[in-house]
Amino acid sequence: MKTSEFDYFLPPELIAQTPVEPRDASRLLVLERATGQLAHRSFSDVVDYLRPGDLLVGNNSRVIPARLHGVKETGGAVEIFLLRPHSTEHAVQVPGTSEVPGTYRIPPPAWECLVGGKGLRPGVRVHLQHGILSGATGGSAVEGAERPTTRDIIATVLAETETGSRIIAFDPPVDEWLWDVGETPLPPYIHEPLSDAERYQTVYSRIEGSVASSTAGLHFTPELLIALRERGVRFATVTLHIGLDTFKPVQVENIEDHQIHREWAELPPETARAINETRLNGGRVIAIGTTVVRTLESGAKIALGFKPCDEIPEGSVCGWQTVAAFAGETDLFIRPGHHFRAVDAMITNFHLPRSTLLMLVSAFAGKEWIDRAYAEAIRERYRFYSFGDAMVIL
Repeated sequence: MKTSEFDYFLPPELIAQTPVEPRDASRLLVLERATGQLAHRSFSDVVDYLRPGDLLVGNNSRVIPARLHGVKETGGAVEIFLLRPHSTEHAVQVPGTSEVPGTYRIPPPAWECLVGGKGLRPGVRVHLQHGILSGATGGSAVEGAERPTTRDIIATVLAETETGSRIIAFDPPVDEWLWDVGETPLPPYIHEPLSDAERYQTVYSRIEGSVASSTAGLHFTPELLIALRERGVRFATVTLHIGLDTFKPVQVENIEDHQIHREWAELPPETARAINETRLNGGRVIAIGTTVVRTLESGAKIALGFKPCDEIPEGSVCGWQTVAAFAGETDLFIRPGHHFRAVDAMITNFHLPRSTLLMLVSAFAGKEWIDRAYAEAIRERYRFYSFGDAMVIL
């Protein structure tokens, strides 16, 4: 298929600049895959479409304040954008108590980063300073540790990668000061400041590591999750740390030639067990967002003995498990023609033209139905993208 087939025109005023209040007051477009039938509801009505015995799966990755501002020793201004730890480790658990749940922090001292500024060659040192603080609270600095002032934080460029990013070492380590110094990054199409950085986090986010939010989950409130539990719908989580590439359009015309970005994901054993039990008992697995779909479908491939990027022979079935637990990078590119093995329904936002996310939902629902749904959403003046309205695809 051609990338141009996934293009569409969106009136700029339909790009949501701020989140709605409360979270579940957003609109919900319901799409029935079997018939293409559409219905217009409020997101709080999603309860009506889930059944006892269903399993709802969310991405518990938490957005970090990844944008940093600094000055070179020569006086030049520098902006640093954290992409990912330059390490095989991505998070270390900080034990909680009976009153305070455990959190996770990022230990590696070196990161792969995007940089803005001239002359950022290996060996250059940058003194970090406060940018526009995001207002985020509840950072993960070690309890009792003295917080360094901004002039104490030194970023040293170690290397330049083939893609133009930099490997940068931070002293002290990032996790000791990031939530005090960093700025929460918003998508490039959002131009309004965000007064409360927690509105770009899901209510169930726990594990730090993303530079963009799992926006399908932004519609859920604690009260809505409780209502679903009382209905007999279980809730489980996976982790996929979302990178900046999620906003990039596909550049090649033949989508088969696209090399999708790698992202770190974890499908924990308890979630894999819940998915397998749900399927064996006749329940449905409902993914909250495309990141969960990618994680679960990666786990389904691993259950069959394949890597996430491998092509699976038609008819391959594992009789005793739908997914297998894993932790590691996934580069699964889901586009039309993909056979879904782990996901029965999904909740998602409206995605950018020419994006891998639009290709994923088209693979799940059928391109014809997605084209009709997007045209209907534009006609009915739905709000699009990260802070926009939602779809549930059944």
